[in-house]
Amino acid sequence: MSSHTINNLTVHRYRASRGFSLLEALIGFMILSIGMLGIASLQGISLKVGKTSVYGSVAMMKVEELFESMRANPTVLATYAASGAGSGVANACSGAQGCTYADLALDDIFWWKQNLTAGLPSTASTTTGVTVSFAAPPSKLATVTVTVNWSERNKDSATSVVKTYTDSANICTVIPC
Repeated sequence: MSSHTINNLTVHRYRASRGFSLLEALIGFMILSIGMLGIASLQGISLKVGKTSVYGSVAMMKVEELFESMRANPTVLATYAASGAGSGVANACSGAQGCTYADLALDDIFWWKQNLTAGLPSTASTTTGVTVSFAAPPSKLATVTVTVNWSERNKDSATSVVKTYTDSANICTVIPC
């Protein structure tokens, strides 16, 4: 009889714990689901932050590109400043085309703006500004400041947030400096 009691006790314990493994599986699945939702949320945030850094890099590279155009054509820095907030003019200054230095500056601004708005979001809200501060003689250096503003979608709401990149460079106004 003692052996029957042991078998009956074993059967009773087995019946009492049959649903326990299903409950464990459901709790484990719930914990796993919450973790996966957290990972998906972090991935979305990292994509947004990555986009913001790409836009900042585009603005920085394009401003440096404009500085290099100004260094190659330093005698008309005032033309760059006057047309920096505008759109420039496509003068097709290339190769054997006979353009003045001012025409080249307007052409540089035109293509710079085209490339800048192509690389930044919402091109309608992208604005630029170029200011030139000439030093007093005998100095031949001018301080050029370029500002680029653009709008990005805010990660917390449906509104947009304005981002700005500003950089300055000293450019020699005559060749050789």
